[in-house]
Amino acid sequence: MADSLPDTNERELRLDPPIVRDNRGDLSLHFIASVRPAIRTGDVARLKGLVAPLHAADVGDLLEALGPDERTEFVRLLGDDFDFAVLTEVDDKLRARLIAALPVASVVEGVRRLDSDDAVTVLEDLPTEEREAILRQLPLVDRTAVARSLEYPEDSAGRLMQTEFIAVPPFWDVGRAIDYMREEDDLPTEFYRLIVVDAGFHPVGSVALDRLLRSKRPVLISDITDSEIKAVKAVDDQEDVARLFERYNLVTAPVVDTDGRLVGVITVDDIVDVIEEEADEDIRRLGGVGDEEATDAVGYVARSRIPWLLINVLTGFLAAAVIGLFDGTIEQMVALAVLMPIVASMGGNAGTQAMTVTVRAIATRDIAARSAYRVIGREAMVGLINGVAVALCVGLGAGLWFASPALGVVIAVALILNIVVAGVVGALIPLALDTMKIDPAVASGVILTAITDVTGFFVFLGLAGWWFGFL
Repeated sequence: MADSLPDTNERELRLDPPIVRDNRGDLSLHFIASVRPAIRTGDVARLKGLVAPLHAADVGDLLEALGPDERTEFVRLLGDDFDFAVLTEVDDKLRARLIAALPVASVVEGVRRLDSDDAVTVLEDLPTEEREAILRQLPLVDRTAVARSLEYPEDSAGRLMQTEFIAVPPFWDVGRAIDYMREEDDLPTEFYRLIVVDAGFHPVGSVALDRLLRSKRPVLISDITDSEIKAVKAVDDQEDVARLFERYNLVTAPVVDTDGRLVGVITVDDIVDVIEEEADEDIRRLGGVGDEEATDAVGYVARSRIPWLLINVLTGFLAAAVIGLFDGTIEQMVALAVLMPIVASMGGNAGTQAMTVTVRAIATRDIAARSAYRVIGREAMVGLINGVAVALCVGLGAGLWFASPALGVVIAVALILNIVVAGVVGALIPLALDTMKIDPAVASGVILTAITDVTGFFVFLGLAGWWFGFL
């Protein structure tokens, strides 16, 4: 990012009001460039003036655009004015590097001002010793709440929830509930519903704020309670919770422990982050790029990608071995070598389409309601239809190009078979891996490439050798 910034005069950057966002709504390069002189010269007033209007998410984008040394100095210069909620908007590795570079006292003070769910996000990826050192210096109430959330499994509802919530008994009236919220200091920063609990602190319903404010003071909470409540367990996987929010259009949901007692709430803003995180994870796995982030060093990125490239080398040798079986056929008809990439690429593309749709359906559980055989059969029929359409075009083009109608027929038949196989395999592999409890987004691509390449070359070259009598 630093190398792509415009070479703007430093005096101009300091005097002109910088344009904060570009046409797409992102931070403009001009604004990012205007921040750098303030960091370099230690101009705290200028830096605070630039950053003050920004949302935490925008400051997070700014941090990712700055260099490593600039990020640490940026946080140091802002001091108490740096909102630690910004750290929830950057990737995990950058967050850990920033916290490691800051004094423990500054981190403790910053975490203390956060809601419990944001505090958990900031601390959960830190080394155990560093995390414990920070927790020990937090006030007892904050330390207890954050430590309890950190005890839940990673990627669980317990890690997402915030322990600040409003719970009221059903026998209160509206006036008492409103007075409680006005007088109580320790309330969530934002909330949308009151959770109604019984004597055992089990959630029995909720009251939306709009309904509460429209009701008369003497009305009992039980009379305006919505008893249709979607509670989640603290140990539930965050993907399952996100699916619940999506299915029932929830804004907030109570979180309960193994005994059904209320321990926290999850709000929709946390679920949006989960959906983005899970989608990003699946995309990276399909591409074989592991957990790398945009801020990672070149060496780490290279190391994370090498294993997948080496696996692809092995599958490439397998395809090459199949081609080697027909070296005599290729020598007698060079046109086959020219057309081979078409057969392989079409099979790979068709298989990738089927695989992508199937992996997504597995992730969203859309396949749960139908038989796997139906999914595979559908992809086979789609492959057949698309294979015929593609085969007609390629077969006609190849026949005219090499003045050989027979060659056009051979490649057309090979394409139909390979695309049908690719569609079936593209659906079958993710379903089989999911059945074996293996993440289909991780391994499907490598297996699919090997099968479609081997099948395509074997069918095309074998059919050509038989048709033209080269075998």
